[in-house]
Amino acid sequence: MDKEFYLEIKHVDKNCGARYGILHTRHGDFEVPMFMPVGTNATVKTLSPEELEELGSGVVLANTYHLHLRPGEDIVKKAGGVHKFMNYNGPMLTDSGGFQVFSLKENRKITEEGVEFKHYLDGTKDFFSPEKVIQIEEDIGADIAMSFDECMPYPVTYDYAKKSTLRTLRWAERGLKAHKREDQALFGIVQGSDYTDLREMCAKELAKMPFDGYSIGGTSIGEPKEVCFKMVQDAVRYLPTEKPRYLMGVGSIDYILSGIEYGVDMFDCVLPTRIARHGSLMTSHGRVNIKRAEYKEDFTTLDPECDCPTCKNYTKAYLRHLHIAGEEYGKRLNSLHNIRFLIKLVEGARKAIQEDRFLEYKKEVMEKFGDLRGF
Repeated sequence: MDKEFYLEIKHVDKNCGARYGILHTRHGDFEVPMFMPVGTNATVKTLSPEELEELGSGVVLANTYHLHLRPGEDIVKKAGGVHKFMNYNGPMLTDSGGFQVFSLKENRKITEEGVEFKHYLDGTKDFFSPEKVIQIEEDIGADIAMSFDECMPYPVTYDYAKKSTLRTLRWAERGLKAHKREDQALFGIVQGSDYTDLREMCAKELAKMPFDGYSIGGTSIGEPKEVCFKMVQDAVRYLPTEKPRYLMGVGSIDYILSGIEYGVDMFDCVLPTRIARHGSLMTSHGRVNIKRAEYKEDFTTLDPECDCPTCKNYTKAYLRHLHIAGEEYGKRLNSLHNIRFLIKLVEGARKAIQEDRFLEYKKEVMEKFGDLRGF
């Protein structure tokens, strides 16, 4: 267990479960709630580590499965770990690769021991056990590692969900025993699909284990929004208040703000950079599709309430020109903005929590943003 890693809760909004605190890590102290940019291949697409720091980023994610596939965890380890490998000075987190492995569907076989699968690049066979995943994550060397879990599809039968959740708990225990790196925190992952009793059982059993934090998994995989929010609430109410809570794979503003309301501290998603590359931008006054002809002669800033380099220096007309021309610089400027937008969103949430006005903040943001379709 990492003694340098812990969460210090400073304030809980008196009107809901939203919490403000400081996450202490060996790479610095950072405020929560936080949005964490995703650097799948040890890079956040089109952005430099220096730019991430300037945008106010705290924890950045890297993907265990993809780094195992290339360049290989041995290369990352020889480089001095993922921080030195990608030159990021802040804290980092690696997921377990569970979602990627289970998304392979026809090319994987689940047993009690682990998962046998074929790599999507070349079809070669591989095998992930809880112990092997921990070894890979220790070699990669992020500040926070995730337990290996089974990410179920949605929907599933109760019997399937129960068997899978119990297996995830057994794998969590095996991963804990295998985890030897004392300068790396380890999180357990709550599963249970949309079954309240399974979420409760999984959260309670994981809480008995000495994890440094807890993730809520198996959400944002195609279930209705209200089902996702129920999954989160069913898990959070049984998790230790003194440990960080992380909702995996969530990047739209309604999901982030609702998660904060329920008491979640950490969020991540590829959404801001993915939609940026397709010309879709999140602004304080709603979604902007920069491809639209109406922006051809629009020489105003993208979002007057944003302080990112894109909004400070460029117009909507220029951003549209770059996108239509297929210029990579346009993808960079769009990504800079969308990442900063979500980081600024949680900055506002942190201030509102300290003032006991988070619910008002959430309502204001949602009303200004308007139509969330497409997110």
